[in-house]
Amino acid sequence: MYEFAIAWEWLSFAARWLHVVTAIAWIGSSFYFIALDLGLVKRPHLPVGAYGEEWQVHGGGFYHIQKYLVAPATMPEHLTWFKWESYATWLSGFAMLCIVYYGGADLFLIDRHVLDLTQWQAIGLSVASLAVGWIIYDLLCKSPLGRNIWLLMAVLYVALVAMAWGYTQVFTGRAAFLHLGAFTATIMSANVFLVIIPNQKIVVADLIAGRTPDPKYGVIAKQRSLHNNYLTLPVIFFMLSNHYPLAFATAYNWVIAALVFLMGVTIRHWFNTVHARKGRPIWTWMLTTVIFIVIIWLSTVQKPPADGEESSVAPAYLQFAENAHFSAARDVVQSRCSMCHAEQPVWEGIPRPPKGVKLETDADIAAHAREIYLQAGRTHAMPPGNITEVSGEERALLVAWFESAVEENRTR
Repeated sequence: MYEFAIAWEWLSFAARWLHVVTAIAWIGSSFYFIALDLGLVKRPHLPVGAYGEEWQVHGGGFYHIQKYLVAPATMPEHLTWFKWESYATWLSGFAMLCIVYYGGADLFLIDRHVLDLTQWQAIGLSVASLAVGWIIYDLLCKSPLGRNIWLLMAVLYVALVAMAWGYTQVFTGRAAFLHLGAFTATIMSANVFLVIIPNQKIVVADLIAGRTPDPKYGVIAKQRSLHNNYLTLPVIFFMLSNHYPLAFATAYNWVIAALVFLMGVTIRHWFNTVHARKGRPIWTWMLTTVIFIVIIWLSTVQKPPADGEESSVAPAYLQFAENAHFSAARDVVQSRCSMCHAEQPVWEGIPRPPKGVKLETDADIAAHAREIYLQAGRTHAMPPGNITEVSGEERALLVAWFESAVEENRTR
């Protein structure tokens, strides 16, 4: 049964790899079309109905691209749809959410010092937040507020900040940031699946039937595409944040998240302005730098210790704490790992425990048994460069501890 931990780790790796590949495809095509759309030039010789054109050079050839604001007069023989990049990115991301955070809810999703939840309560809140978030967003876009682009975006920003705060009151800091990324990505992918593509299909159907398409469908799709444009960079930040506890495991993590959304706007504004040939607004990079410096400062503010913090071992991990090898394994971990994986690391250059993982108490060590087994037992990933000189015998002891605990639990 202990081989399941290795198989599960590889499953997580495969899902992560797929997610990165599909995200590159989606973000790449999205950024390309945004730049293309903003760079279109109106010329007098354009066909009837054409909005603009652009010449591009790539890969040794030239491309002549024309855009029809509503649709061409006749349906082309071949039409390429850009949708599966979005769908595959969301599906692979949700698969990762299930594998890492739902499969390891006690460790990665739930922080009982934040909110005492059962696994199913935490998972239910997670799924519900993604679904309800989309419903509220969609209703706002369809409301009279949706007619004012910038007012709508301001309201949506306030909603995102509220979600950032809310997630940190429910889940671990790491899970809160991951969920904020998933929440935003769900809105983006649902925009494609439920609004943009269906509207384009209506236009195509009208063309095939010989009807003149209604321009409103393009306007609606444009609104949702604009939102996706400004949300992309924050989503990438949140997806990468689980490797950086200075972002998610600090006292003002939700404020950091709020500022990240602003940086996404300032950075995208630079590129959008340049692509539209409307100048080079240097002020956006200056403002981005200031915001980033504020984020760095906020990350240095110490997080107060939780009141009544318990060190008892959670029931799910008792099998590891009660194993005959635990005492010896604990000595290895505390002597070789705890100088970095501590509330206050003593290793020079490490201000926070890597990935927020602390290995100081019996409860900490038992809860991270699988990670210790994979990172320092089965592999030599930890410590980096074997800087604390973990011996082969010590690694074998960590392996024996985990595997024997799993075997004993299976035979009970």
